[in-house]
Amino acid sequence: MCPNFRGASGHTLAMRLQGVVTTGIYCRAECSARPDPSNVRPMRNAAEAMAAGYRPCLLCRPDRLPGLGFDQPVAEVAYALRLIADGYLDQATTAALAERIGYSTRQLVRLFKQHIGASPDFVARARRAHLARRLLDESALSVGEVAFAAGFSSARQMSRVMRELFGFSPTVLRAKRRRGDRLPVLDGGLRLRIPHGCSLPVARLMGYLAARAIPGVEAVADGHYLRTINTCGYPGVIELGPSRSAGHLEAVMHLATFGSILDQVRRARALFGLDQEVAAAREHLLRDRPLAPLIRREPGLRMPGAWDRFETAVRILVGQQVSVAGATTVAGALAERHGAPVETPLPAGLTRLFPSPEALAAARPDTMAMPRARSETISRFAHAVASGAVDLCGRASLDETVAELQTLKGIGPWSAHLIAARVMGHPDAFPASDLGLRRAATRMLGAHKTVTARELELRSQRWRPFRAFAAIHLWMSETHTDPPLDERDPE
Repeated sequence: MCPNFRGASGHTLAMRLQGVVTTGIYCRAECSARPDPSNVRPMRNAAEAMAAGYRPCLLCRPDRLPGLGFDQPVAEVAYALRLIADGYLDQATTAALAERIGYSTRQLVRLFKQHIGASPDFVARARRAHLARRLLDESALSVGEVAFAAGFSSARQMSRVMRELFGFSPTVLRAKRRRGDRLPVLDGGLRLRIPHGCSLPVARLMGYLAARAIPGVEAVADGHYLRTINTCGYPGVIELGPSRSAGHLEAVMHLATFGSILDQVRRARALFGLDQEVAAAREHLLRDRPLAPLIRREPGLRMPGAWDRFETAVRILVGQQVSVAGATTVAGALAERHGAPVETPLPAGLTRLFPSPEALAAARPDTMAMPRARSETISRFAHAVASGAVDLCGRASLDETVAELQTLKGIGPWSAHLIAARVMGHPDAFPASDLGLRRAATRMLGAHKTVTARELELRSQRWRPFRAFAAIHLWMSETHTDPPLDERDPE
């Protein structure tokens, strides 16, 4: 994996897995094999099942379900899982991870065993092994290339882990793949399915992303999302779109090296919110009578996340008090001036990588093609991220995150809550001052005048702890996903 990485899964898998003590395998609860109930043990997630010595069933294929199925853990474990998803343990030890969390190694491992059923190191190995299994099934990559792509240090290490977790060598697993598993080979590209296992309104999410796509960096064309990426110092492009296989997105990666595919899959899942607690949010929000029709209309809707946390946060800051179209133009100019050029010709006018925190921290504010106050805000933010003063992985609680962001001059409640929602994945973030939300809430409630930010904040208390889900449903209920001008941090 690359040394530079910029996250826990939903509970949709929880209690749908079961270990069969007589066979040593774990299955989906609905597996047609139907083992004797007295021999079945419930499993919280795939990592717990594999850590207990069970291997995945070859009939129902529980290893092809999305993610590893972690339920909502305590905050410290959730933060550690996001770091693991970012590849932290590919370069560091469990002791270093524990130190970053603020715990001893022993404490962190105990928490993982209590809430996950497996150690942090085992979770990292399971993630790599699951991706390797999918690449063995779906791609034409050699076993050695699969090992490199999945983040293993060698084919021998991958073989050892695959035998431990799946019961077979990589070569045997490839021989067992089914006819429909393998995807057609593309000239110069790698195709891979990304499972989500739920109703996903791809077209609606693509529309949201299209309106905010940074020119030169990302684009939405023919219902597919394309963007430039940097893999171990080499430029490339990834395309994400719907798959013919139900319950999946499909990725097409044009890369100079396959050494960071695990990271690209993680970023794709984050961008489309595939690991969010959609089912729990839907169940909770349906209790609010005025909001319920919006939830029923699009039950799989979720808050879009971020491919790159810093990039999305800057895009939000650029959007303060300007139209969506205007912010998109300014963000494109920022990338054109300060982003690294992509020399390889790419489709859809993709010519730039978005500038890094270090690049924007070094840039003079007067070169950012926007009002001085906003460019200074972005400069301060870039310095804070580059120095580590602001952690975009979302370790802190929502209140702590919002308060920390607002210590930077120029960042107010609207920006802080939207960054918390899209960048850090806080499900309860809610930018109540947003004019689009207020207009949508006014129409939903049948009010005679536009509700105020205070009124909407009070109303939103009944939607906690899933206010971000309520926000995206309200935004999407508008004819346009965002009004021409919002009340956005007037500092």
